[in-house]
Formats: sequence, structure tokens, C-alpha cells
Amino acid sequence: MEEEAIESPLVHRLTQLVVPVVEDLGCELVELQFRREGHGWVLRLLIDNENGVGIDDCARISREVAHLLEVEDPIEQAYSLEVSSPGLDRPLKCEKDFLRCKGKKAKVVVREPIEGQNQCIGLIEDVTQESVTLGTDHGIIEIPFAKMKKARLVVEF
Repeated sequence: MEEEAIESPLVHRLTQLVVPVVEDLGCELVELQFRREGHGWVLRLLIDNENGVGIDDCARISREVAHLLEVEDPIEQAYSLEVSSPGLDRPLKCEKDFLRCKGKKAKVVVREPIEGQNQCIGLIEDVTQESVTLGTDHGIIEIPFAKMKKARLVVEF
């Protein structure tokens, strides 16, 4: 699946620095964002693991990453560090994300209509390196990663 924005060299460098720390602490880096927001620059890490992420996980990773970034000093401007879980409606960005969520309901927005639809909602039934198969109300739909614009889990209560 194509990314919405081109990754900057700084985001690439930050990701290289942060991933080993996050993984050593038993989690996975789902997404790293570095952007200017209303109150200044924010470095946001979205983390997850098989058992879900709690506040203690976020605090532990925040401390370790803050220490690493203080030593490495890759960011020139002042920023705030935020560490959180991706939430129930987490973004699905790659094959691994879809595999982890097999059997769950997802909403996939496509670049070009598939069977007349700009978005497809259904259960993730199968995942290959090239595509995802959703079981929808209209039948089975195979969506190539190359045609996906964005995808998220659908929260059902």
C-alpha cells in the first residue's frame, strides 16, 4: 500500500533510532509522526503488542526513547514526545497489520473504485503479499495493496 506522505529523512532516522528500543521493550512501532501542531512540534509514537498497550508500557517507552533522543540529539527544534496505543480503530498500513487483524472488520478506502465502490467494509478473510480479501455485504472483494489509499479497523460495540 502506498503511503499518503513521503517520509522525510528525519522521520526515517527517528524510526531507525526508535524501533530497536520499542522492540526491546516488547512492543511494535505502528507509526511514527513528527509534525507541527497548534502548540508546536510533536513526535508521536503509536505502539502496540499482542496483549494490548497499557499506560505503563507507554510511560516506559517514553522514558527510554526520551533518554535515547537526548543522547543522539537528532531533532533541532523543541518538541513534545507522545507515546500511545493506536486505538481500537488502528490504521492498517501493511501486510503484517492485516494478518494480525484477520477476522476483524476493516474499512478500506481505495484510489480507484472497485466494483463501483470508493470504500469497502468487511471482515478480513485472507491476506497475501499483494492483496487483502474482505468478506462484505456484497460478497468477497479482493483489494490489491497498490490500490489502497488508507485502511482502518472498524470499531463495533
